[in-house]
Amino acid sequence: MRMVDLIEKKRDGKALTREEIRFIIDGYVGGEIKDYQMSAWAMAVFYQGMNAEETAELTLAMAESGEQLDLSTLEGKFVDKHSTGGVGDKTTLILAPMVAACGVPVAKMSGRGLGHTGGTIDKLSSIPGFQVELERASFLSQVERIGLAVMSQSGNLVPADKKLYALRDVTATVDSIPLIASSIMSKKIAAGAQGIVLDVKYGSGAFMKDLNAARTLAEAMVQIGNSLGRRTVALLSDMEQPLGRAVGNSLEVLEAIDTLQGQGPADLVEVCLELGAWMLVAGEKAPNAAAGIEVVREALESGAAWEKFLELVKVQGGDVQAVQEKRLAVSAERVPFPAPQAGYVQKVDARTVGNLAMVLGAGRETKESAIDLGAGVIVRKKAGKWVEAGETLLELYSADEKKMAAGLSLAREAVTLGAEPPEHKPLIAEVIL
Repeated sequence: MRMVDLIEKKRDGKALTREEIRFIIDGYVGGEIKDYQMSAWAMAVFYQGMNAEETAELTLAMAESGEQLDLSTLEGKFVDKHSTGGVGDKTTLILAPMVAACGVPVAKMSGRGLGHTGGTIDKLSSIPGFQVELERASFLSQVERIGLAVMSQSGNLVPADKKLYALRDVTATVDSIPLIASSIMSKKIAAGAQGIVLDVKYGSGAFMKDLNAARTLAEAMVQIGNSLGRRTVALLSDMEQPLGRAVGNSLEVLEAIDTLQGQGPADLVEVCLELGAWMLVAGEKAPNAAAGIEVVREALESGAAWEKFLELVKVQGGDVQAVQEKRLAVSAERVPFPAPQAGYVQKVDARTVGNLAMVLGAGRETKESAIDLGAGVIVRKKAGKWVEAGETLLELYSADEKKMAAGLSLAREAVTLGAEPPEHKPLIAEVIL
């Protein structure tokens, strides 16, 4: 078997066999297949696509290219949630304890943020003392004891995806549905997920800019998961404006705490309840989403989810008292950005707000960039709200004067005002099973 023949086969639009896909992935991870050959193959996939069987085989081959987490020895059906990335998306901080409080164990491996989207591990790192690096045995033991653990993703989890993604990023082959879907799903499979709930975002602050593209990606991932024996469901959710009000690490943790205490913003609560309900369905703790919503709502309103979050913080070394008293590192320098005129908020552009938070210090431009856990943005007025001239639209947090000045300049582009209220859009557009 030769790589040049497989490049030619895919270039001509023919389907690759399981053995051929394994040969490609194993050879690339092992160094026998060179970057220039893999680049040619990725471009062939970009133009010719892959059928459902090929995409599932590619996913499995990548999942098996490195370490895998075996959760089968633990009690319960483990369900993982994945978001395709957004602005202000702190749902894992709420969902994980909420679902665990309902009896579905959550063993979550998460990543750090890059660019305008935040990472769960960075957010948890804003809790004093919280340990995000866990040994595998400790991780599994913790899940067995309290039904919940969240840790930084293992360095040797899906090495094939790490190599291939880096190559796609510099060869203009990122925007390929089979390659995106297999990249996401391979990490879920390798992390031991037995059920998978996908939050596929669309809009200005998302990777997929429109609903049709998000639907195509969601359908591909659901098909992969189900074909590999993992019950999978995808929700298509709007990311035209930030989710909730807070964007930035400490700020988002504080908003998650408010939500777990029954004081969260309506849009964030709605998305968490919907995702949580489907996690219960996938975990076989609810017969349908309607029943699941009632169970997760009870966990939220009774305080059980909040207690589970405090248990997570304590077990992973975090300062419980600091969390209870909401004493997290938030920049003392905060500057309001006022409305230049009266009107209805037409749009709070999610991508611009995400970039604004990054400019203020809350995000990374490269993987090596340092972040300011206390920096970020609070969105005081969201789409549909009437504001008077001079009312605060955004509140900016940064410890750096130059970054604050740059942020204030960018803030002008984030909010659009108009004479009429904007059209209302549902937060959850579709559910794909």
